[in-house]
Order: sequence, then structure tokens, then C-alpha cells
Amino acid sequence: MLKNLLVHIPSEQMIRPVVDAAISLAVSRAAHLDAVSIGYETANMGLVAEGGAAAAVAAAFEIDHKNALARADAALAVFEVEARHAGIAYSLRPLASLPFEAAASVGAMARLYDLTIVQQPEPESGGFDNTMPQEILFQSGGPVLFVPYTHRGPLVPKRIGIAWDGSRLAARALRDAAPFLTHAQTITIISVNDTEVPEEASATSLAAHLARRGLAPRIERMVADRNEIQPTILSIAADDGLDLIVMGGYGHSRFQERLLGGVSRAMLQSMTVPTLMSH
Repeated sequence: MLKNLLVHIPSEQMIRPVVDAAISLAVSRAAHLDAVSIGYETANMGLVAEGGAAAAVAAAFEIDHKNALARADAALAVFEVEARHAGIAYSLRPLASLPFEAAASVGAMARLYDLTIVQQPEPESGGFDNTMPQEILFQSGGPVLFVPYTHRGPLVPKRIGIAWDGSRLAARALRDAAPFLTHAQTITIISVNDTEVPEEASATSLAAHLARRGLAPRIERMVADRNEIQPTILSIAADDGLDLIVMGGYGHSRFQERLLGGVSRAMLQSMTVPTLMSH
């Protein structure tokens, strides 16, 4: 059931894709949608080292904080216009914080929601809004829906692909995607290098289990080298006209000096279809 949704609204990037997707999902599920946006503080600690003028330092930090909060408020104002027009239940959470503190705050916040919706990082942008989506994935403990920055209009996931490798994370994503699978018109199990998966967790076994839920998936089996798995998944998504991909999100937090796994990283870099990930 999707009744309690959170969306991260970037303050440094275009926001239309994630706003349109999140609001349309809230409308279709009659869900409450909370929006959080972060204005990032710079916290130039050199002022303290150079200075001694405590009042001047405090004033500089206060100005930085106010400017950061204004950026968050500006992003949320755009969201609020659309949320009011759609008639959904919503609330706004502007934050002004250092990046690592913001990641911890939003990650903790996301743990209480059925689903968190974020925007795909933009390859040409080096801002902290590029880091926040994967931090939410690693820290939330729940499903995260990544919306491509090229996405336009509402999100209506009727044709769903499950990227299945038999792993624990793939299984976690599958369970988290249950509210979407129940309403799907078609389900495609995308199984790359199926011979490497134990029979107990094979695509065939998954299809049999889904059939017990009244679902009728079909299986697409492909063979690919490791660096070709992500392009293979997206090729199947294009051929089948998929609206949503479900997959495990591999890797660890950047702020802990760890990064996404290869296939997950490639997906975030070259995403063409909204993708639900669980970690």
C-alpha cells in the first residue's frame, strides 16, 4: 500500500520531472505526499581560523543559513503550486544544512515512508543534489523511486520490468514493488546470465511464485558481459515499452567513502525509465 510518500525536491537543479511524477503518483493512490528540499550551507570554517571576531563569524554563518533556507523554500514553492492544483494532501519540509548532515536527516526521515521519490542525478552537474538520492537509498531502509531527469508528465507504471538476479537485494526490491505489481498490466522478468542463479531463486521459480498472486509475468532471458548488463536491461525496457524497472540497489554510502555497485551506478548514470531500487 502506498499512502505515505516522501519526495526530495532538488534546490540546485531542474525539478519538473520529479514534481510531476510524485504528484501524479500521489493522485493515483490518494496518498499523502511530503516534500523536502535542502539548501546546502557552505560553512567556511576558515573564518574561525583566521579571525577572532566571533560576532562577524556568527553573522557570516547566519547569512549562509538564511540563503540556504531561501533556496529550499524557492524549490518547494514550485512544488506547492502543483500540489495545490492537484488537490492532494501534502506538507513542506525546507532544510538548511551541511551536506553530510542533510543526508543523515533525510535518510532518517525517509525510514517512516512507504516510498521515497527522488530525481536521477544529472551527469553534468556537480552539486550536492546529485549525491542526495543515493544517500537516501543507502540510509532510508526502504524503497526509493528514481525519476529520470528527462522524464516528462505523470508517472503511470503499467508495464513493469523486474531486473532479477536471484540476490537478496533483488528480492527486497521485488517485495517493495508489490503495490506497483498488483496494478500492472504486464510484467517482464529480465533475467541476465540466468545460469548463474540458483534454481531455487531462478526466473522460472519467480514466475511461478508471482502466478500464485494472480500475476502473469513473462521472462526475458539474455546473456551479457558484466559491463553490458545495464545496457541490456535498458534495451529490453525500450523494446517492451516499460514504464518502471524494479531492481536491487548495490553499494554503500559516499559519505562513508563507498560507492554504488557497477550495474546500479550505470543505471543512475544512463537511466531512461523510472526505476525502483531497494538497498
